[in-house]
Amino acid sequence: MDPRSGEPRALSTAVLAAATRESRGRAHAFTKELHGQQVEFATHPQTGMKELAAEIERRRAEAARHAAGAGAAVVALATSPLPAGPAITEGRRYRWIRERFGLTALEQLTSGCHVHVAVESDEEGVAVLDRMRPWLSVLLALSANSPFWQGCDSGYSSYRNRVWGRWPSAGPVEVFGSARRYHQQVRDLLDTGILHDEGMVYFDARLSRTYPTVEVRAADVCLDASTTVLLAGLTRALVDTAAREWREGEPPARHGVGVLRAATWQAARSGLDGDLVHPLTMRPAPADRVVHALFCHVEKALDENGDHALARQGIADLLHGGNGARVQRDLLRRTGSLREVVAACVRRTQEGR
Repeated sequence: MDPRSGEPRALSTAVLAAATRESRGRAHAFTKELHGQQVEFATHPQTGMKELAAEIERRRAEAARHAAGAGAAVVALATSPLPAGPAITEGRRYRWIRERFGLTALEQLTSGCHVHVAVESDEEGVAVLDRMRPWLSVLLALSANSPFWQGCDSGYSSYRNRVWGRWPSAGPVEVFGSARRYHQQVRDLLDTGILHDEGMVYFDARLSRTYPTVEVRAADVCLDASTTVLLAGLTRALVDTAAREWREGEPPARHGVGVLRAATWQAARSGLDGDLVHPLTMRPAPADRVVHALFCHVEKALDENGDHALARQGIADLLHGGNGARVQRDLLRRTGSLREVVAACVRRTQEGR
C-alpha cells in the first residue's frame, strides 16, 4: 500500500528483489501472486503453535521491511478498502489466465490464507476432505477480513469469498469417497480445457499437488497473526478429527453442494456478527453457538495437540473483539476515512497481535 494514500501499489517485483538480495542467493519465503500489489509468504512445517506464531510474525516484519525499502507498506487485508486498478503480474501462466478469464482475473485482487496439514496417504486425505466439508464455512466466518471493495462497504464480512467464487472450480465440493474418484474429478476438470493446470483446481479444501498434505483454502488472510495461528490450530484439529472418524468407520455427512454453498454465502455475509448455518443441522444458529460447536467437535484433537488453551482463548478473543471485518468497520465508524482504516491496519499487521 502507499503509506500516505492507502491505495494499493504494484511493487511486488521490488519487494521480491529485496528479499532475494537479503537472502544472498538462498531460497526465501516470499513469492509473487497474480497481481503486482500482492506478495505471498509460506512458513516452514511446524508442529508447535508458538513456533508458528513466531515465524508468521517474523515473515510479516520482513515483508514490511522490504516494502519500506520500495516506498510502500504491507497490510494483511483480504481486499483493498480503497479503489484498485488491475496490475497482472508478468509471466506466461498469468498472461494465459488474464486472456482466458478477462474481468474475473483482473478483479482478483484478493488474499486468502491456506493451511496445509500432513496426511499419511491420498486415501486418508480424501477421507478428511469428505468429513471436513460442513465445517469450512465456520473457518471462513472466523477469518473474515474483507468488508470493503473499491471504496465501498460491500455488505459482506468476506467479500473476498464472493469475488473468489467467480472462478469455475472454486468453492465446496461433493463427497468423493475415495482417492481414485477425487483424482478422476480433477482429471475431468482439466479435460474440459477451461483450467490452465491443476493449480487452478480451487476447491475450498483439496489435496496438495506439491506436498503430502490436505490444503484448506477457505479462509481470508487474517489481520492479526494470532488469528492465523488460531486458524492453523483449528484446521489441524479438524483434519485429525476427520481422520479419526474415517479410521473408526464413521461416514461423512451427505450434505449437498448447494446447501454447503448457501452456508458459505452466509458465513461470507455475516462473519461473526449474525447467524451462521450450523454444520450439524444445516439450520441457522447464532455465530457464537456455531463456533462453540466447532470447538466441541475438535476438542479432543486440540487437547492431544496441546492447542486446547490456545484455541479456547483465541475464540474468546475473536468473539469479543471481532474478526478483521468488524475491526475495519469499527475503524471506519471512528475515523470516517478508509485511508485511516488502512493506516491502522498497517500498524496492526506489523504489531503481530
